[in-house]
Amino acid sequence: MTMIASVIAIPIGLASAIYLSEYASERVRNLIKPILEVLAGVPTIVYGYFALSFITPILQFIMPNTALFKRKITAATGEEINKESVFVIRPYEKEFKTNRVSNLLVNQDLKTKYVDLHEKINDAKASLMKELKKVTKINKVEEEILSVFATQNSNIIEIIHNLENLVLGENLVEKFSNVSYKIVFDQKVIQFLATGDFKYQIRKYIEKYNDLIKNSMFLRKEFNHYHADTVQQNLANNGFFKAEHTININMNGSKQEIGSPAELEKLINEEKLKILSDTELQKIFEDIDKKISNAQLREFRDYLFENQELLVELENIHNLKRSVWISYFQKCSVLFLNLTKEYKESQDELKRIIEQANREKTEWENVIDIFNRRFHVPYTLKMSNKADSILKDEAPSIEYIFNDRTGLSESISEDLLLSVLSQGETRALYLLNIIFELECRRIQNLKTLLVVDDIADSFDYKNKYAIIEYLKELSDSDNFNIIILTHNFDFYRTVQDRINTNKFTHSCMAVKKVDSIDLINPGYKYISNPFADWKRYLNTNKAKLIASISFARNIAEHIGDDNNFNVLTSMLHWKNNSLQLRLRDIENSYKEIFKDMSALEIDDSDKLVFDLIFEVAEEIYAEQGEVGLNLENKVVLSIATRINAERYMIQRISNPTFVSEIRSNQTGKLFGKFKTDFPSEIEQIKILEKVNLMTPENIHLNSFMFEPILDLTEHHLKDLYASVNALIYTEELGSQYVAASGEEKPA
Repeated sequence: MTMIASVIAIPIGLASAIYLSEYASERVRNLIKPILEVLAGVPTIVYGYFALSFITPILQFIMPNTALFKRKITAATGEEINKESVFVIRPYEKEFKTNRVSNLLVNQDLKTKYVDLHEKINDAKASLMKELKKVTKINKVEEEILSVFATQNSNIIEIIHNLENLVLGENLVEKFSNVSYKIVFDQKVIQFLATGDFKYQIRKYIEKYNDLIKNSMFLRKEFNHYHADTVQQNLANNGFFKAEHTININMNGSKQEIGSPAELEKLINEEKLKILSDTELQKIFEDIDKKISNAQLREFRDYLFENQELLVELENIHNLKRSVWISYFQKCSVLFLNLTKEYKESQDELKRIIEQANREKTEWENVIDIFNRRFHVPYTLKMSNKADSILKDEAPSIEYIFNDRTGLSESISEDLLLSVLSQGETRALYLLNIIFELECRRIQNLKTLLVVDDIADSFDYKNKYAIIEYLKELSDSDNFNIIILTHNFDFYRTVQDRINTNKFTHSCMAVKKVDSIDLINPGYKYISNPFADWKRYLNTNKAKLIASISFARNIAEHIGDDNNFNVLTSMLHWKNNSLQLRLRDIENSYKEIFKDMSALEIDDSDKLVFDLIFEVAEEIYAEQGEVGLNLENKVVLSIATRINAERYMIQRISNPTFVSEIRSNQTGKLFGKFKTDFPSEIEQIKILEKVNLMTPENIHLNSFMFEPILDLTEHHLKDLYASVNALIYTEELGSQYVAASGEEKPA
């Protein structure tokens, strides 16, 4: 792109410079040079934005098939993919509303009958409204009729039907049909007419003003002081006098030449003052002049002057409006009566259709049933305008029924409902709109690639299973292919158990590396129950042996085996007896905890447990790269890191009594004490805080909470392991740990 820009810009710029310097006349140079200087001062980003928002759309219109503007997404076969065939369900979109809902509403037979009847009525109404626009000379005819005749919940057709007897009654055409609705019922006129004794004031003002204007030097009924002011302002604003023009004013038969706006203004003001300073007129004008000084009221004043008989009708403006409209309807009586005839003939059939529509069970209601039946939330949904949504172009409306703990139910607004719901309950409401979209696609037989992106976030277990069951139904449909993305391991595993018949054959897990992410198939047995996998390899894979300690400890705690719980806890923490524990202690504990391991024999049973933990940790630390999930590697690194961190804090705190009194959460309590004793050691605190935050969840792993360890890379754990080791050597505390023999083990 830079090369293309250069090819275009350099020749044009160079040619322009040569032309201005060598060939352009002085006049052209003086004109163009300042323009170019101004353009040169405009930031280039402004030109880029101009090109993006203005030039690009023009080029797209001229060259729509140019590859530069047309992005094509193709399938493996090379065929272009229709964007409508891909639908992404994001974790949460508050504003998401499907535009396909109408496909769930239509009973085509009922709708066709309903539409046919209403088309006849609407055609008759349109003809009447068109004619009324001509008569009244206003555009918003329907709105005006509603404002005059409407009662609660009435519509224009019903109003016209109810006026039929009045229209067929007293003939008001001669009296009112020629009334100028636009002038008489202007909003400012209505406001003016609402003032005090206006009829008397208007009549007196018009009579006196006309008497005075007859004696004016140049003002007349047809050219009063308002007209004179308008002429004066227009002449001044349009530079009439600046162009050295003059005007002649007829002053009672003699002409007076005016050559400046000031002179004209003075003349008008003097004449106006003569008229308006009349004592009697001033008294009348005092109350109304401020209100009558705008164009709308001047037009109304002139209209009243020509139609003085209308003054007596202005006492009740609402009745006058009704009478005027009745006269308009009488003037258009043929079209009016045709509309009432079509309306009356259709009522019985429309009533029957609406009753049948209310009995219909729509696909829209099926969606609501799916939601109410499957999702556990403190509210239920119902459709509140079934007939209108089936028969009209009216959007379906949901009524929210909130159920409190006492068993009481109340219909509330969506805004109020959202204000009291938890995040999970709000997201469940979002899923309702997703179900609408998907059911529409199912009905339309639209082949869809469905990408489900972390939809399980913030839901409780019941609602997670409800989502999975619905996805299972979709997966059984030939119209849907589904890609499910999730950070929630329990959701991932449950999807495999309930949707994927060939467990984990079509699933992958993302393994983070330093500079990449690998997608691997974890294997069903390994990921569904890693402890069962580890038990099979206690002798052949020492990392799995060490990782299994945390599982065994949790089970010992669960069954109330305090002795084995304490032994295994000492293998995971720095305790007084930790340095004496050997692999045979693991063997003995496992035989007592697990009934299926009574014949267990662990190789090299005299080996110290801490020796094995740190040997394996060092091997893992030395490995380059990360292969597979290797949950056991992460557990080993976490155990070794925490043991070293606890040893470091215990030796720095140097308070045996405090340490001996710790009964639970040893790492957290040691860290709290360390921060209290050494508040200025910011870097050490940062490292130990990471240990306190990162390692416990990884060590105390169970079959329900894999997310923390799956999201954490070996790379991060290795960095933390090395940082803790550095703390030990920086403080010259010796080796990583002290063996039972008292001999230091090198790093």
